[in-house]
Amino acid sequence: MTLRHLIDECFALFCAAMLGLAAGAIWLLPTLFLHRQMPWMAIPIGWLLANAICQWVHKRAWNAAFLASIATVVATLYVHVLGAATTLWEMTSGYGLIGVIHTAGIPMLLDLARFGIGSRDIAYCAGGIIVAVLVALRLSRKPQRTAS
Repeated sequence: MTLRHLIDECFALFCAAMLGLAAGAIWLLPTLFLHRQMPWMAIPIGWLLANAICQWVHKRAWNAAFLASIATVVATLYVHVLGAATTLWEMTSGYGLIGVIHTAGIPMLLDLARFGIGSRDIAYCAGGIIVAVLVALRLSRKPQRTAS
């Protein structure tokens, strides 16, 4: 393994994590709008992340599947952390959301998110991971189209 290959793989992991954070933030919007948790969204998020990773981040099948599963887990955890932050924000008046996040701190938000995760959330996250892996493997094995 060359240094260039190692840097490429680390950058692909970084990109997958950033895509997962973006997907988690987008997942938060309907959650806040409807005022309830939507763990079933892990399945379409897994599909979306697998498509994005296969198209833009990594072309090799098992690497793309691994990165898509990591991104799905990151999105699921991030939506729970943001959900805990918005719950605290609703309880406190006079603070902005960023102020609540800074005051509470990441360890407290992670603990509150962990308390809020149930078996249904874990099951849907596992379903999202399975969908992400299957889609990434299928898309990576397809012959690539060339622009004509």
